[in-house]
Amino acid sequence: MNERLTKTSLSPARRRLLDLMSDIYFGRIERLAVSGGEPMFDPLPKVVRKIKIGGENGPRRDDGKRDFALKDKVREFFDHLAGLGSGTISRIEVQAGLPFSMEIEEPTDK
Repeated sequence: MNERLTKTSLSPARRRLLDLMSDIYFGRIERLAVSGGEPMFDPLPKVVRKIKIGGENGPRRDDGKRDFALKDKVREFFDHLAGLGSGTISRIEVQAGLPFSMEIEEPTDK
């Protein structure tokens, strides 16, 4: 994907998730439902914030910007969300306001 995606080009649900990750700064989001590749906030996911003693605890500095180009990590994260289709993300690890890793629940065929 060569086109530069921006925050305002995202769906409202994806912008909400991006803002949530920015607000968390360090921590995780647990039990996020996904439908049609879009994050769902009903029911609300659980948020666990990690506080770094003597460190910066957020939110991200670009939070005040109305629009900006999405970082590669964010674009890749949303590509994974689209690939998931519908299901549940057990955990999204957030570092410095950006998605770092995610765990998804998959049915087993064994």
